[in-house]
Amino acid sequence: MKYVLASSSERRQELLHRIISDFKVEVSNFDESTVSFNGNIEEYVINLAKGKAIAVRDSLNEEAIIIAGDTVVVLENEILGKPKNEEDAYRMLKELSGKAHRVYSGIVVINMYNNKIEEAALHTEVKISTLTDKEILSYIKTGEPLDKAGAYGIQGYGGVFVEEIHGCYYNVVGLPLNLLNKILNKVRD
Repeated sequence: MKYVLASSSERRQELLHRIISDFKVEVSNFDESTVSFNGNIEEYVINLAKGKAIAVRDSLNEEAIIIAGDTVVVLENEILGKPKNEEDAYRMLKELSGKAHRVYSGIVVINMYNNKIEEAALHTEVKISTLTDKEILSYIKTGEPLDKAGAYGIQGYGGVFVEEIHGCYYNVVGLPLNLLNKILNKVRD
């Protein structure tokens, strides 16, 4: 069986190698702005992941098992995406400072060999320490926050700000391995 990851994320690729040694990467051309947020975060991240998976499925010339995911950071029902610039990263980190938030991921797997589709979502609760302006500005200078949802990377320098975590660590990184493994087992049956 051939596997395809519908993501350009280096973190997702690195994590997927822990479950599947050989896979192709096909970046989805799915327009995420076509998915509207209706207040249900789990449904939202599943619909984003499903859009990516379907776009890749429709572009392939061969059968494969397609894996797609999407992850968002949510603070008090506000979705914090990737910051637009350093000022936006500062704003997000200031908002997260001293508070707990949730990281949601949606995973969709399409098995083109047997036409099975499985989807699921989960969340992890993360508490960030109270951050000083100096800590925030020093972190922004590393460049790490600029391509991360919520403006921090738990697996990088941003991990020093994480005071508590309840749930799947790999979900916060961007690919919940335990959930994905369960989904893969279902679609391969």
